[in-house]
Amino acid sequence: MSARSNAMASADLAGLVGARLCHDLVSPLGAIGNGVELLQMSPDFPGLGESPEMALIADAVASARSRIQAYRMAFGLAAGDQRISLGDLTRLVEGVTGSGRLAVTLDAGGDFARAEVRMLLLALMCLETGMPWGARVLALRVMPGWRIVAECDRARIDADLWAWLTGAGVPRAPQPSEVQFPLLAEAAGAAGRSLRAEIDERGAEIVF
Repeated sequence: MSARSNAMASADLAGLVGARLCHDLVSPLGAIGNGVELLQMSPDFPGLGESPEMALIADAVASARSRIQAYRMAFGLAAGDQRISLGDLTRLVEGVTGSGRLAVTLDAGGDFARAEVRMLLLALMCLETGMPWGARVLALRVMPGWRIVAECDRARIDADLWAWLTGAGVPRAPQPSEVQFPLLAEAAGAAGRSLRAEIDERGAEIVF
């Protein structure tokens, strides 16, 4: 491997790719959102702003923008000393849980390191994968880390996938929709955090 290849780890390159994709998608979505707002206010189209079709488009654009911002935080680089406020964290969590499958309660205060927020968002994505029929989630900040507890009526248990977090057995290669599992394990290791997780038919818990 050349010195040029050694200069940047593959995980960092993947983070840069994720950040670039999200950054490039935010601008056109913002333009679409602005166009929708102008149409809603335009006197040339009376009643258009109150139409269910326009409301559907506006909601879809807002949801996509929110989710991309969350993806940018979760899949981008977490280097640096940037701090995230509780208000911004709440909006990022809403971006991750926009599908409505997870009802998340945050029990935390103050501000948070970007790397910490990244791990929290990845953990919520893991829970969403394991509980696709919905769950009630409490994300509790227990200094210096987090304890995230989910309760559900039914879970989809994939022990080989959760092995990335539990350390039990040999983790299988993830599908694209499951990349949050190895990313969370990698992020916890990079931050020097001990990662624990378990899942059963009625819920799951992730601690880091």
